[in-house]
Amino acid sequence: MITVLQLAGGFVLLLFGAEYLVRGAVSLANRLNISPMIIGMTIVAYGTTAPELVVSLQAAFAGQPGIAVGNVVGSNIANILLILGTSAVILPIVTVPKVLYRDSAVMMGSALLFSALALTGVIDRWQGVLMFSALIVYSIYAYISERRRSKSAEANQATEESEEGPKSVWLAVLAIAGGVTAVIIGAKLLVTGAIDAARFLGVGEEVIGLTVVAIGTSLPELATAVVAALRKHSDLAVGNIIGANIYNMLAIMGLVSAVTPLTVPPQIMVFDLWFMLGVTAVLLSFVLFRKGLSRPVGVLFLSAFAGYTALQYYGVEKVFS
Repeated sequence: MITVLQLAGGFVLLLFGAEYLVRGAVSLANRLNISPMIIGMTIVAYGTTAPELVVSLQAAFAGQPGIAVGNVVGSNIANILLILGTSAVILPIVTVPKVLYRDSAVMMGSALLFSALALTGVIDRWQGVLMFSALIVYSIYAYISERRRSKSAEANQATEESEEGPKSVWLAVLAIAGGVTAVIIGAKLLVTGAIDAARFLGVGEEVIGLTVVAIGTSLPELATAVVAALRKHSDLAVGNIIGANIYNMLAIMGLVSAVTPLTVPPQIMVFDLWFMLGVTAVLLSFVLFRKGLSRPVGVLFLSAFAGYTALQYYGVEKVFS
């Protein structure tokens, strides 16, 4: 009974929080005269990835590296296949490639950097510091470059799109903060119930991290993307996912491994890292060269995620042994 109430309460909080988060993010972009995609890559992405940070830190301190690493790798996979797939099915996503070149390159670069370090088997403290330092450099550069082009054609166009949401910067910030808080609490309730159920069924630690925990901690991004798509702001969803994936790799894994070295489970090194790199490359090929994701592509992404999840529970070692 308690698990059912947790799931129901978490779901309501996610929807409620996502509604205010999207309204606040779009309004803030309008007030500051910048693209909603940039808000998605920064404020929204940092806020919605908070559950991944909390869960990975808790797992690392509890001596559960499979959950800590699997949570982040699985979240990046879920962000692309599940969240953008769902968003594209609701409303086809249209992108402007030239706006995404820099951040797409950083997303792919951060995935490659993390994978290279993870393939050594142990991510040490100095490697964690390296990843987090890379995020700081990227954030400073992105801020400076966005200030320079804040009056560009893309930004001017963005300010004309919508006047919905709070009518001042401070009210927009409050709406974002309240929305982030609600989706984090909602995600926490859902994750707790899901982990209890999975452990009762005897599922392995790394599988829980890659699927149940990863999906649960990605629910803020999912709720935000669904509401953004329904409100015809798919650019916010894309920006959120790109920013979240960069933050997952560089900030979360950087901070966690800087605090305590992480041992990477063999399954993640053999299969899941490569799968994450593959879906990241596929996403970039669509948003940069095909200018978005159509509904059929969204269905393809969702099907791939369903297959990946089923493979985890069937047993990756059984397939590749």
